[in-house]
Amino acid sequence: MAGWFALAVALQSAPYLPAGRPCTAQEMADLTTPSDQPYRLICRADTGGRDIRRRVLIEGHAASGAALDCGGGEIRAPGQATTTAPTVAVWSRRQGDGWSRPSDVSIRNCGVAGNVRIWGMGAGGSMRDLLASSRTAGHTLAAQSAAPIRIVMDGVRFQGVGTIPLYIGPGVTRTTVTRSRFSGRSTSVALYLDAESAGALIQDNDFDIRTGREQIAVDGSGANRIVGNRLSLGGRGGVFLY
Repeated sequence: MAGWFALAVALQSAPYLPAGRPCTAQEMADLTTPSDQPYRLICRADTGGRDIRRRVLIEGHAASGAALDCGGGEIRAPGQATTTAPTVAVWSRRQGDGWSRPSDVSIRNCGVAGNVRIWGMGAGGSMRDLLASSRTAGHTLAAQSAAPIRIVMDGVRFQGVGTIPLYIGPGVTRTTVTRSRFSGRSTSVALYLDAESAGALIQDNDFDIRTGREQIAVDGSGANRIVGNRLSLGGRGGVFLY
C-alpha cells in the first residue's frame, strides 16, 4: 500500500510541459481532408465542428502538447477500426535504445466512431519489447517511463463498433476521462486499464454501451480514481479488478 501511495503522490506532482503551438491553416486543411492515411497531429487543432474523415495519430515526443477540439464534430475513419489501426492513436515511438513518448495531450468535444488506443511499449502491435521488459525486475518503471503521460479526454463521445472503445495500455500514467459518453457496442469492455498503468481519473462519464463483459476492467493497474460515473449494466458487470 505504501508503494502505491508514493506512486500516487509522484504522479500528482509531475510537471507539465508548455502548451503546443496552434495548427496552421494548411495543417487544419490536411486534418479535415478525407484520407485513408492517418494524420500526424503535432499542434493544437480546433475544427469548429467540422468532421474528420481519417485516422489521427499522436505519436512521440514531437506530439507533446498537441490538442484536438472537435467542437462537437466526429472522427470517423474509412474502413474498420482495429487494435493496430485505431481511429485515434496516442502512441510512443521506438527511438534508439529508448522510447519517445507524447505528453500533455488533450482530446475534447469529439465523437469518436471506433476506438482510441493509448500505448507505450507495444505500440502498433509489436509486442517484442514489452514481453522482454516484462521479464525484468524494473519492468513497471520501464513501462511507465516509455508510455504516454497526462492524456486528457473531456466531453468525448465514444461510439463502439466492436473493439474496446478506449484502451489504456501498459505503463500509461495520469490519463483523465471526464464528462464523456460510451455508446454503441463492444465485444469486450468499454474501458480497459492494462498492467502497469496508473493514476487515471475516470469521472462523471455515462456508460450506456452493449458489452460482452463488464464496463470497466482494471487489470494490474493502480492509484486510479473512478468517481461519479453512470453505468447502464444491461446484465453485465460494472467495474472488475484483476
